[in-house]
Amino acid sequence: MASESVQQDVFTVLHGQASPIVSRWAYRAADPFAISFSVRRSSDRWIEWLVARDLVIEGLTTPTGIGDIRMAPRRIDGYDVVELEIRSDGGSAVLEVDRDLLAQFVDSTLEIVDLGEEHDHLDLDGAIARLTGSAAGPTTP
Repeated sequence: MASESVQQDVFTVLHGQASPIVSRWAYRAADPFAISFSVRRSSDRWIEWLVARDLVIEGLTTPTGIGDIRMAPRRIDGYDVVELEIRSDGGSAVLEVDRDLLAQFVDSTLEIVDLGEEHDHLDLDGAIARLTGSAAGPTTP
């Protein structure tokens, strides 16, 4: 049986900074439409965003995104990167992630859940039960 999740740590450049930071990319079949993207702020603190997997896939080849997260492929100082712009009420940051490493991660997510098969991995009854506090299963007529 194939793995149900994948995680990859990648050195990422904060635009304008000389030293890279660590970013963590994670994907779970249980949440098939989302990729978790985290940035390490200090040795024990991570800041996490959930990003649509479609946005990450599109961002590998074309500028995409509106609102809080935008992505665009760029060539910077001879390196192919994906520029990731993150905005929040507290400010904004531009990160540069190696495009090949991000593409490898995306390929790993596609081995877990192929595009178009995301709905097959959703447990909507379980999610509704958790939201409503109900342990009752589906009813039969």
